[in-house]
Amino acid sequence: MPRYIARLSGAVYPPPTAPPAANVFNNVPGYEGTISGGGGYLPPPMPLEPVAPPQPGPVPDNWVIPSLAEDVARDAFKSYASSHCCYSESPAKDGVITNMEPYDTFRYRLETFTESRSTEWSQKPYEGEQADFYTQTAPRPWEVPATAPELFTNHTQELRVPYTSSIKDCNICNSSGTMPCEECHGDGYKTCWACNGSGENCTSCKSTGKESCRTCDGHGTKKCTTCDGKRQLLTFIQLKVEWSNKVDDYVVQQNSGLKVDDLRSVNGKKLFQNNQFLLYPLLGFPNPAIGEASDRLIKEHQSKYAQTSRILQQRQTVELIPITKVSYKWKGDSHLYFVYGNEHQVSADNYPATCCCVVQ
Repeated sequence: MPRYIARLSGAVYPPPTAPPAANVFNNVPGYEGTISGGGGYLPPPMPLEPVAPPQPGPVPDNWVIPSLAEDVARDAFKSYASSHCCYSESPAKDGVITNMEPYDTFRYRLETFTESRSTEWSQKPYEGEQADFYTQTAPRPWEVPATAPELFTNHTQELRVPYTSSIKDCNICNSSGTMPCEECHGDGYKTCWACNGSGENCTSCKSTGKESCRTCDGHGTKKCTTCDGKRQLLTFIQLKVEWSNKVDDYVVQQNSGLKVDDLRSVNGKKLFQNNQFLLYPLLGFPNPAIGEASDRLIKEHQSKYAQTSRILQQRQTVELIPITKVSYKWKGDSHLYFVYGNEHQVSADNYPATCCCVVQ
């Protein structure tokens, strides 16, 4: 993916958080006012104007999904039953299908791919890196180059802001590189577990009542975990860049009885798709509910995400999702199940032959 630099002049950025010893950095241009506990998301550059997309025309014949064949519905039901350890396969194998009703429905999906940036003061063990603080003017948060992932995928990248790095002594270990062992409290030994410290005829501790601390090998100290024993820390402003794909769906009411949530995991026949930096609502779709959903969701996404994130791309898709309501008889009683999506998923809330399974 290409690298890019986005510039926003004259903006005031929320400051990153800072450790107490880093207050000297409060005057970094673009990061002023740094205080402990501050920071936050940075306002994005001004968005581009939305581009009018192509609009769907009259419904062609290939927008119609052929009716589900009875043998396909039965095979889907058998697979469903066999995937449940507590379900007998008898209803799926022996049930007699009496009716099949199609309830195909439309699903509108809006995806908004965003980039957000936040800053905080960070530190790491000093390993010889160049301390470049104030050697040049630090780039402002939206000027720092970042490599974007593939569109509509989630990804996080953490970057050290150039020209903000400084070296300081480790304040946790007082620049010694070591800390007292927590297990033996810095003594280097512990009470003998065999004699409980009495030492009487104890071969484990040779009658001393003590044993060497295994955690610190008897030294009484361990390497400082903050500076990794290096005694110094590199302190810098860290920029977190988060790419996130925000997704909202709207399914046209289909009155079959199938729960809308069941449709979230399946795909349908793709009828229309377009993507732009910013979208116009979909107009002229044969089902007016789709146009209304498009207008509502695009406005909601703009309101939710444009203030704290930069919208990089939007995509809207319309799918025709096949749904078949299957009625069948088994042992004289009537039952039903649904087959839906290109994947022929099955929903059968009241499966008539279940048992209780106990896993030992």
